[in-house]
Amino acid sequence: MRLNILFGGKAGQGINKVSEIVANILSNFGYFTFNYRDYESLIRGGHNFNILSISDKRVGSYENKVDGIIALDENTIKKHKNKLKKNGFIISFEEFKDLGRNLNIALAGALVKILGIDRGVLISEIKKEFNSNETVLAAEQGYNSEKERFKIGKLNNKIKVMTGSRGVSLGALNSGIDLYLAYPMTPATGVMHELASRQVENKLLVFQPESEIAVVNAALGASFTGAKTMIGSSGGGFDLFTEAFSFQGQSEIPLVVYLASRAGNSTGLPTYSGQIDLDAALRAGHGEYPRVVIAPGDPIECIEKTNEAFYLAEKFKLLSIIVSDKHLAESEFSIDRKENSVLKVEVKNKVGKEIVKKSSYEHDEKGNTVEDAESAVKNAERLLKKYGELKKEASKFEMIKIYGNKNSKNLIIGWGSTKGQILDAIEGLDVKFLQVLYMKPMSDKIREELEKAENVILVEQNSTGQLGRIIREKTGIKIENRILRYDGRPFASDELEKLIVEKLK
Repeated sequence: MRLNILFGGKAGQGINKVSEIVANILSNFGYFTFNYRDYESLIRGGHNFNILSISDKRVGSYENKVDGIIALDENTIKKHKNKLKKNGFIISFEEFKDLGRNLNIALAGALVKILGIDRGVLISEIKKEFNSNETVLAAEQGYNSEKERFKIGKLNNKIKVMTGSRGVSLGALNSGIDLYLAYPMTPATGVMHELASRQVENKLLVFQPESEIAVVNAALGASFTGAKTMIGSSGGGFDLFTEAFSFQGQSEIPLVVYLASRAGNSTGLPTYSGQIDLDAALRAGHGEYPRVVIAPGDPIECIEKTNEAFYLAEKFKLLSIIVSDKHLAESEFSIDRKENSVLKVEVKNKVGKEIVKKSSYEHDEKGNTVEDAESAVKNAERLLKKYGELKKEASKFEMIKIYGNKNSKNLIIGWGSTKGQILDAIEGLDVKFLQVLYMKPMSDKIREELEKAENVILVEQNSTGQLGRIIREKTGIKIENRILRYDGRPFASDELEKLIVEKLK
């Protein structure tokens, strides 16, 4: 069973709350949901919509064709009625427009009735959220306005709903983070909000300096003293970090960075998604020094890989970058598995015990500035050796994952937020999906999988196939077949399936 419901209206009308109420009820019933948010960079007005995908099996994407439209304004019907399936339904705002701010609650009630869920379940959820008689009456009015079309019964699955932002935050907390510094920038700000709400019980400080340049330099200062430190931003803010990245490479002060990409160059499409910053994560900063770049694909991987990023940063005194995007950061995923065991992150710091020097200049073992050729060579070779040790340590973790028919000669390669879309699209197809999680260091097993395959298709949300270019650099193998999307929107799984089938012909 799978349904896709679109909720649309103006910014400020409470679209997220409608889908949240329904998703919470369905999760309590053991159903998997995936909630995609599409919104303009406006506080009021414009046109926003969510698509809630509902299934009795794991789901990590939405479909282009929808079973129902929940319209908080007339524009939603005009824009999306062509997406409605033949026997689909529309719940219009017209009947409830006199309810004011409770319009969205009435529409939630109407949808719950259509799904065949008992009235008492709806009222219980509404009271938990609002505890207002006016809101309860609006929910009842909506519920009584419709007839059942489906019959949602309880399943035995134990489901929790989580965003990628929350996953990254939990991974940082599992690592014992002491300090999170950031200057707000969509879509990275979700992690700052999440960690800020957990400061007291976790003895954590979240602070907003005056700029991204202040963020990264303050972070290096804090990490120098032994604080487990993380910073975060999107592309434009990440650019401002890069000079200090080079200082990190020379001083070897541990630092964890969260990069949540948006679409387009410069300001681009500030509230939309893209996998366009992978090259920046891999190469930002001048000089040659080791770093880790990891790209989780769902909230549980966000927990695990953030923990690994902290572990590797502290163990090898290097830069660890976690790459995400708006789609992974802000979409709501259903989770039914626990994360792997937490890695203990140890800080080995001698500040306060002896004199410690860190410098942006070439230096000797004690941190004293030097300019002789022998020291330059010695330090360069030491950093190269560190990269080899890093790759060996990272191989203990899941650097890649393989899904689908593991004996298939048809290979799909993807990374990050495309994971859920690809998994949904390939269900029932004779294909194998190779998910790349570690971009740097990169697993040698990727070459093995490429050499076994007869048909290889690269799936990315950028215009140049950045992962494909890295793979070619590392393996010498060029992936000719590519499915790329770069309009700021994720792949709908039904559309992606058609594109994959066409490539396999």
